[in-house]
Amino acid sequence: MKIVLFVDIPTSVMLIADALIMWAHLLAASIWVGGSIFIGIVLAPLLKTISDSVEGRLSIMIRVGRKFNKIGVPSLIVLIVTGIYNSAGVITKPSMILDTNYGIVLLIKVLLVIALIIIFAIHVRLIRGEVERKIESKELSGDALQKLRSKIITLGRLTVIISILILLMAALLHAGV
Repeated sequence: MKIVLFVDIPTSVMLIADALIMWAHLLAASIWVGGSIFIGIVLAPLLKTISDSVEGRLSIMIRVGRKFNKIGVPSLIVLIVTGIYNSAGVITKPSMILDTNYGIVLLIKVLLVIALIIIFAIHVRLIRGEVERKIESKELSGDALQKLRSKIITLGRLTVIISILILLMAALLHAGV
């Protein structure tokens, strides 16, 4: 069910609007998933060649993450809003969620998005400003640094994996599963 307006909008205008909304959804997905994959698969391993210290690597990773979040978080918001809009045109009544393949795949995608948001929130909370300051001032012990590094890497990998699974669900939806 698309948004109902009280004016009669020509079909061609609605088709253009729908295409622009899908374009925004795909662009936001490219930014979010592409950025996550780049950070997780390219930047993280590269940091070992840039800095010998765990503090140095963590500090760079946190700064890059903060910069990425400036475009990543708005992209994630656009993804959610445009995703709701796109699915509202297909799921016209609640029973379709569990009664159709599309609805089931969409439900899995929504659950993955919720998991992604939770993991992302934990990740952001883990590397708050106070922690960054302690890393840069070398206030954390070697053991604490290794634990923090391990948590950041694990959360980053989960973010990448879940983002890729969400893309898979999107491809299945687009294929009309």
